[in-house]
Amino acid sequence: MSNTTIEHVIPPKGKPKWLRVKLPTGKKYTQLRGLVEKYDLHTICTSGSCPNMGECWGEGTATFMILGNICTRSCGFCGVKTGRPENIDWEEPEKVARSIKIMGIKHAVITSVDRDDLKDLGSIIWAETVKAIRRMNPNTTLETLIPDFQGVERHLDRIIEVGPEVVSHNMETVKRLTREVRIQAKYERSLEVLRYLKANGAKRTKSGIMLGLGEKEEEVVQTMKDLKNANVDVVTIGQYLQPSKKHLPVSEFILPGQFKKYEEIGLEMGFRHVESGALVRSSYKAHKHID
Repeated sequence: MSNTTIEHVIPPKGKPKWLRVKLPTGKKYTQLRGLVEKYDLHTICTSGSCPNMGECWGEGTATFMILGNICTRSCGFCGVKTGRPENIDWEEPEKVARSIKIMGIKHAVITSVDRDDLKDLGSIIWAETVKAIRRMNPNTTLETLIPDFQGVERHLDRIIEVGPEVVSHNMETVKRLTREVRIQAKYERSLEVLRYLKANGAKRTKSGIMLGLGEKEEEVVQTMKDLKNANVDVVTIGQYLQPSKKHLPVSEFILPGQFKKYEEIGLEMGFRHVESGALVRSSYKAHKHID
């Protein structure tokens, strides 16, 4: 492959047509939206204005964030606030489980901010949340989209022990851009986390990367190879969009054909599932990744 940047278009003033989505509609979406507002439930779907919210909710999938909304890390791509987090809410596991029950969610994705300020890095609340969901929603399947827990095995073990159907940890970008995009993270540490999870009993592992930050095609393919070598089962690939002017700018909008090419490459590599498209996010079609 050449050293040229991925086939792209120069960022226009407005988003390209393939990044424009219709407002979510449908009976199931309307019903869930009403429940979220009535009970003041917190989902990443609504707070993050996810473009796939209508589709996911229609399929009975939703994403919840635990451990507060202030992160101890300051990644250049992420819209979550960074700073000194608030105290742990030990009732949060029950609150999340209750929200899932009220909404009638069939497949729940749980994610969190990084909590490097805590001795356990948040892993205890993580495990208790999964346990609470299992108790209250025995038929709901789960994906845990976890931070790296600084690569500490005893914290990762807590996730493995509670047995979510899918354990996910995102690489976010290629190796060369990791320091700029994920300031306090390490490329090799994230790979080792994924490798450790699968080697020690995780049923299915998953990771995601964003495009449009200046990566080259061969770097994306190499990242996919690295994930396959870590025995990752599922990979998601989507377009990076700048949350605010304070965040990293979009270098390019990747063409739909290029996303399709990555999907084909990933399937040829042997990944069980590859979701690749401009609007793909970590939890896109998450309910299908347990199969």
